[in-house]
Amino acid sequence: MRKLLLLAFALLPVLAFAQGFQVNLEGQKQIGMGHTGTGLVQDGASVFFNPGAVVMLPENYIQAGISPLIFQSVFSPSGSSAQYHTANKVATPFSFYAAIGPKSARWKAGLAVYTPFGGLTDWGNSWAGKYSLESLNLKAIYFQPTLSVKVAKNLSIGAGFVYNRGTVDLTQGIPLSGANGQDGQGELKGSGNGYGYNVGIYYKPAEIFTVGLTYRSKVKTTINKGDAIFTVPASLQSNFPQPNTFSAAIPLPATTTLGFGIYPTKKLTLAFDVNYVNWSVYKSLDFDYASNTAALQDTHSARNYKNAFALRAGGQYKLNGKFDVRAGGGYASTAVRDGYVTPEVPDANRVFLTAGLGYHAARHLDLDLSFEYEHLMSRTQTNIQTQLSGTFKTNVYIPGISLAYHW
Repeated sequence: MRKLLLLAFALLPVLAFAQGFQVNLEGQKQIGMGHTGTGLVQDGASVFFNPGAVVMLPENYIQAGISPLIFQSVFSPSGSSAQYHTANKVATPFSFYAAIGPKSARWKAGLAVYTPFGGLTDWGNSWAGKYSLESLNLKAIYFQPTLSVKVAKNLSIGAGFVYNRGTVDLTQGIPLSGANGQDGQGELKGSGNGYGYNVGIYYKPAEIFTVGLTYRSKVKTTINKGDAIFTVPASLQSNFPQPNTFSAAIPLPATTTLGFGIYPTKKLTLAFDVNYVNWSVYKSLDFDYASNTAALQDTHSARNYKNAFALRAGGQYKLNGKFDVRAGGGYASTAVRDGYVTPEVPDANRVFLTAGLGYHAARHLDLDLSFEYEHLMSRTQTNIQTQLSGTFKTNVYIPGISLAYHW
C-alpha cells in the first residue's frame, strides 16, 4: 500500500492560500476600475484599500457587497487526448464596511468584514488527478477594526487590527492495494485563526493628483485539531486511525501597495496601483497528525514560493448626476514556482479586464455593479510531489453588486 504522504501534500496549497486564492474582491467601485483604490477616496471600501484615506471621506458610509465567482478550469494529462473539467460551482466572496465619525472631525472609525482568500473547486472522483484533489471548499474571513486620523489638511494616516477566521474542507482519493481494486477517500476539515494589522497613508499634494501607500502584515494562521476522516475498507482501517486530527500553520504573506489617483477633469478619474506580495516567507509546511501509522506519517515539505506582484489601472467617468461608468484591467504574476502547481487553483500568470456601473439611486443611496474576466496563462507542469503531469487552462468570471448608504 502506498504511503499517504500525498494527503498532506494536497492540503499544502490550501493552507497557503496561494496567489490564485487572493480573490481581491473587496469593493465594487474598485473592481470596476481594475482593482485600484489605494490612492483614491471613493466609499467605505477605503477601510480595506487604504485606512489612511477613510477620514478623508466627506460622508459616513455603511455598505455591503457580494461577488459570485465562477471558476472554470480544464486539465489535459500529458500524452493523452482526455480532458477533465471542474464542476460549475459558484463561490460567494463578500464584503461589509462601516466608516463613521463626526462631521468635520479629524478622525473616523471603520470596520471591515471581507473574504480576501477563498476557493470552491470540484474535479469529481474519477479524474486523472483524484489522488491530488477531488474537491475543495475554502473560506477566509477577515475582521478589521480601523482608526483613521487627519494630520494635516491634505495628509492622513490610518491603521487597523486584523483577525482571520479560516475554514477548509478538502477531499481526495486514496490509492489502495489489496482492497479488491477499490480506492479510499480522505477528507480534511478544520478551522483556524490568525492575527495581523494594516497601516496606510494618504496624501493629496494637488487638486489633480493623490497618492496612497498601504502595508498589510503577514497573518500567521494556525489550524489545530482539524478532523482527518478516512473512508477505507474495514480490513485496512488500522492503517488510518479514527478518530484522527491534524494541525498545521502557515504565514499568509505581507502585502505592500502603492496607488495613484489622477483627475484630468471633474468628471474623469484615473487610477494606478502597484501591488507587491511577500510570498517568499512561505518556505515550507510542517504537517502533524495526532495519530500516525507506517502509512500515515507527519510531513515536512519545502515550498520555496517566490514574491509576486500585480499592476492595475482603471478609470471612472461621471456621465451625469445619476450614472458613473468604470473600466480597468491589469496583470498579476504567480507566486508558484514550476513543479509546485496543483489542481486546487492551478495558478499561473494572469491578465484581467473589468467593467463597472454606478447608479445614484437616491440622495444617500448608491448601487454599484461590476464584472471581471480573468484569464490564466496555459501552464504545463509535472508536480514534483504528486507527479501529476499535464496542462491546466483556466478562466474566471466574476459579476458583483453592492449597496451603499451614506450620510
